Amino acid sequence: MPVGSVRLHSIKKLGQDNNAYDVTDEPTSYMTMTTSPKDDQAKNKAEQPAIRIGFFQLFRFASKRDVLMMVVGTLCAVLHGSAQPLMLLVFGMLTDTFIDYDIELNELMDDRKECLNNTIRWRQNLTATTQDWTNGSSAWELFKPLQNRTCGILDIEYEMTNFAYYYVGIGIAVFMLGYFQFPCLKAPCSLDTSMGFNSRPKISLWVTSAARQVQIIRKLYFGRVMRMEIGWFDCNSVGELNTRMSDDINKINDAIADQVSIFIQRFTTFVCGFCMGFIGGWKLTLVILAASPLIGLGAGLMALSVARLTGMELQAYAKAGAVADEVLSAIRTVAAFGGELKEVERYDRNLILAQRWGIRKGLIMGFFTGYMWFIIFLCYALAFWYGSGLVLDLEYTPGTLLQVFFGVLIGAMNLGQASPCLEAFASGRGAATIIFETIDRVPEIDCMSESGYKLDRVKGDIEFHNVTFHYPARPEVKILDQLSVAVKTGETTAFVGPSGAGKSTAVQLIQRFYDPKEGMVTLDGHDIRGLNIQWLRSLIGIVEQEPVLFATTIAENIRYGRPGVSMDDIIAAAKEANAYSFIMDLPRRFETPVGEGGGQMSGGQKQRIAIARALVRNPRLLLLDMATSALDNESEATVQRALDKVRQGRTTISIAHRLSTIRNADVIVGFEHGRAVERGKHEVLMERKGVYFTLVTLQSQGDKALNEKARQMAETEEDSVSMRLSRAGSYRASLRASIRQRSRSQMSHLIPESLVPMAGELGPRAYSVSHADKTQVEEEEEEPVEPAPVARILKYNSPEWPYMLFGSFGAAVNGGVNPVYSLLFSQILATFSIQDPDKQEREINGICMFFVVVGLLSFFTQIIQGYSFSKSGELLTRRLRRLGFRAMLGQEIGWFDDHRNSPGALTTRLATDASQVQGATGSQIGMIVNSLTNIGVSLIISFYFSWKLTMVILCFLPFIALSGGFQAKMLTGFAKQDKVAMEAAGRISGEALNNIRTIAGLGKESTFVEMYNAQLDGPYHAAIQKAHVYGACYGFSQCVVFLANSASYRFGGYLVKHEGLHFSMVFRVISAIVTSGTALGRASSYTPEYAKAKISAARFFQLLDKVPKISVYSDKGEKWLIDGHESTRVSVPFLRSKIGIVSQEPILFDCSIADNIRYGDNAREISMNDVMAAAKKAQLHSFVMALPEKYETHVGSQGSQLSRGQKQRIAIARAIIRDPKILLLDEATSALDTESEKTVQEALDKAREGRTCIVIAHRLSTIQNSDIIAVMARGFVIEKGPHDQLMALKGAYYKLVTTGAPIS
Repeated sequence: MPVGSVRLHSIKKLGQDNNAYDVTDEPTSYMTMTTSPKDDQAKNKAEQPAIRIGFFQLFRFASKRDVLMMVVGTLCAVLHGSAQPLMLLVFGMLTDTFIDYDIELNELMDDRKECLNNTIRWRQNLTATTQDWTNGSSAWELFKPLQNRTCGILDIEYEMTNFAYYYVGIGIAVFMLGYFQFPCLKAPCSLDTSMGFNSRPKISLWVTSAARQVQIIRKLYFGRVMRMEIGWFDCNSVGELNTRMSDDINKINDAIADQVSIFIQRFTTFVCGFCMGFIGGWKLTLVILAASPLIGLGAGLMALSVARLTGMELQAYAKAGAVADEVLSAIRTVAAFGGELKEVERYDRNLILAQRWGIRKGLIMGFFTGYMWFIIFLCYALAFWYGSGLVLDLEYTPGTLLQVFFGVLIGAMNLGQASPCLEAFASGRGAATIIFETIDRVPEIDCMSESGYKLDRVKGDIEFHNVTFHYPARPEVKILDQLSVAVKTGETTAFVGPSGAGKSTAVQLIQRFYDPKEGMVTLDGHDIRGLNIQWLRSLIGIVEQEPVLFATTIAENIRYGRPGVSMDDIIAAAKEANAYSFIMDLPRRFETPVGEGGGQMSGGQKQRIAIARALVRNPRLLLLDMATSALDNESEATVQRALDKVRQGRTTISIAHRLSTIRNADVIVGFEHGRAVERGKHEVLMERKGVYFTLVTLQSQGDKALNEKARQMAETEEDSVSMRLSRAGSYRASLRASIRQRSRSQMSHLIPESLVPMAGELGPRAYSVSHADKTQVEEEEEEPVEPAPVARILKYNSPEWPYMLFGSFGAAVNGGVNPVYSLLFSQILATFSIQDPDKQEREINGICMFFVVVGLLSFFTQIIQGYSFSKSGELLTRRLRRLGFRAMLGQEIGWFDDHRNSPGALTTRLATDASQVQGATGSQIGMIVNSLTNIGVSLIISFYFSWKLTMVILCFLPFIALSGGFQAKMLTGFAKQDKVAMEAAGRISGEALNNIRTIAGLGKESTFVEMYNAQLDGPYHAAIQKAHVYGACYGFSQCVVFLANSASYRFGGYLVKHEGLHFSMVFRVISAIVTSGTALGRASSYTPEYAKAKISAARFFQLLDKVPKISVYSDKGEKWLIDGHESTRVSVPFLRSKIGIVSQEPILFDCSIADNIRYGDNAREISMNDVMAAAKKAQLHSFVMALPEKYETHVGSQGSQLSRGQKQRIAIARAIIRDPKILLLDEATSALDTESEKTVQEALDKAREGRTCIVIAHRLSTIQNSDIIAVMARGFVIEKGPHDQLMALKGAYYKLVTTGAPIS
């Protein structure tokens, strides 16, 4: 830095010492390469841990009420967690009662025994028969005293009535607790099916509290983001910020809501289960513990693996979605360069990764599910084998055996299943790290700050004092270097210079989008960093080259300039901006929606609305950054006169490449390499022969030649008669209605008088028809679709039929496992009433071996089911996404003009519809087959062993199904409300973040924050309603289960006593029916997914079946290149392969400069030499070679890291490398400075030699040498011919050339 230069630090808050200046003697130079602070920051970030937030810090936004709710919710979770093991006590006592009663019956069935004084004794006067003495042992039993067994005391009906009351009481308690709880997915265990417990609750108090906190976090985060300085946005992509506002905050919600209660409940169950085990029987507990870690380990590994693979799968899908969004947003560019199939392949490459992770996830889930079932059945075998020995040795009762076994096993499983909660906590903390750090970050430039001075009187003097600046995203490239320039009040100061010289950057510093790294910018002698920023920006009106409009009406867009402005002021501003006439031609006039990003308006219309928005602001400082660049000459002249009028008395800074627009400026400042190298009036600078002189000389050569021709043609008027051309009558056939909304041309009054009646007849009619069609399209609601037939869905899955067949076999076998469990479990209980020890041991050993066999079978079939259906499902999803994306890219461009086919909507449709179709195929088929097999086998078992008890239990199933159905319906409604509200909030945040510079310039940050916050109220209230409704439904469904158990065991006791039903059959039937009920609930839960799948498939098939009006994939058609042939008969791919185009606003893709240039020709491999050759022709090579990464430099989203001129030159290189037969140049050099334009124009002149070239230009000097010039108005050609002939005609073209409008 030169000696004596000034370095200005961040300004302190008012009232503090302002040690702002620092003097250094270090030399510096422009464009010097230094170590990037961004790299240092990235290195520091890499060294920091990903999680920097403690768990309890997640609750930093909880109020006292929230804390109270969480405490009560925790108590509920603890009670529910302890209830399951404690209920085992009741179940153990009930089991012992049944077994004791059965033993008593078996004892008294022996004729030699009798019940005397409530004790079983040998009958008196009983003598052994000869046969008894022969048998030996039987006779000697008479001399053995009987065990002290009671009889006649146990009334099984009475006991079962008491247990029924227990269940009713517990059911009522569970209903009360259940009101505060939500059910989750059923754990992979049927141990508790006969006891009526669900092992995965969510606490509604936690959910309600979390909803309140998450709402606060969303509001604070978006509010803080909207306060950030523009430099912060340069380093944080909009897509990333939107993801954080949705996905990351959802992760925080998971971590502070249901996952907390799940963890507390599971951990409580684990503690209580193990306590029960050690207290009730420590020996069996230690034996089970030998296997229990295997269950916990399996559950934990499965959860961690699935979470990891799911993350990778989602990441791959996110990349595919980003590709789809980028491609669909740039569909015109993709179509123009024939990149459809290339983009389909690029999209598919990301789908392959997602498919791979999805299949691995299915295999892992199948393996671990089978592994856990295998370990569980081994535990059954081990526990019943060892435990039966303890029962035979009279150490345990059968009830104690069940209490200890199930208590320890359930405890171990809950401990394993708590691991996903820890994963959710970690994910929440990781997400909160970035979110909370953003909330806590103090913006370097706080746009909503109330601090700072507000000057009582504003003159409008702007001055740059030795300002040095570089963008935060590219700190190694210096943009401004010791810039010193003064702008006097009331004067118009023009900034001129080549692209990248720092002109627009200087304007952004005045708006205080950035602060200088050194030096300062002052307003009336006050450092603008000490001024109130909202007040400062309210003084400024700005019109940019690429104006941003918001998705609302024209009137509202103008009203954004100044709140509370009247309609009269809006109309006045529109008239000043020459926008009034085209607005009044629209059917809805000022209430016409401009579309997303102003997409329904032409470039000129958008520019004029933006100018009106700036004028209605009545600014003291007017900043015009190529404000009229998008206008035709006539409109430009009118608007320029309006701008000349409104800038009187205002400080105005104008940036322009059309130097004729700033010729009369009070002061012209020449920029070069980030410095102001000259200043003065036009005449002074022309005499100095510096930067400005060079630019004017280059640009005026063409203008001078054109005007000289005009004068010559005026003098030789007689020659024009013979050269007169036919007019619009010859071109009636070219009239066509466009679906895209366009206004009448501003050149309409230039039509010669003889053609006015015809123009008046055809022009408006064409417009009115097209707009009526457009309005009709906009007002159409989404057409309802008939659900797609399952047969067609399966047809797309037909290549995977072997996988589906094997998967269905595995699912059917797995469906029969739970009913078989009920058989084995009840049989084990039956063995405990057998009095013969040898027979009892044989029975137990056989059953235990059967448990092992069933476990092995389940292990292998679970793997088969998991892998087979994940394979078929993922292949289907990939196939549908690929086909859908291919079909979208194959549609004609007009299809994308429909608001229902916006890039965001299509990307969402690809993601959701394709994945939802799996609800009717893939793993869902396995679940349905599993459930149906389970239900079928269970009902067969139940009706076979006791149809009466089965009928009683079945009476309760409709109530369970009813509560589940009502619950599902209510939640579906809430989910839809949430989706609509969050999509609305997402649209607001997306529009705000994408257009943050415009919003900051207008000072509308708080407006968008208020709009966003208003949209969040809906989801919050829905979450509160959902908590109450879901809690009531869950409590009712749990209560019904207990009531069903109560009635079942009570009626079972009656059947055992009065109809001789064996007690084991009661357990068998109840266990089987509850198992079938669980399966029925599981099957019914698939119904909404199944319905969604059919609707999604129908929408998908609509897309696939749609035949585009212009097919890009068809090779049909002639291979002629127009040449007298109808273009409709020419093959579309062939035709487009011969066309190169450069648009006014070029679209670049988020990849390297080299890849963007290569995109010009997707039919061949392009070498680096070809890329460099094209870049040289487009005057791009030297700029690229000055970048650190040269041709591998990423251009950013839509080329955001490059200037307009740099983007334009890349687009020109892209067209050149195509080597087209037809070259279309739509304002191809409009964004270039004069010097670059001249060079590029020469390159284009050379490139179009031997080619058919169509040029659209407002700078008439660029097209005066064209072979044919066609003048268009209202959608049809009114004049056609070479320049000389059209000048001789003295029609519309002549008026354009000779009018007072600038011709540059």
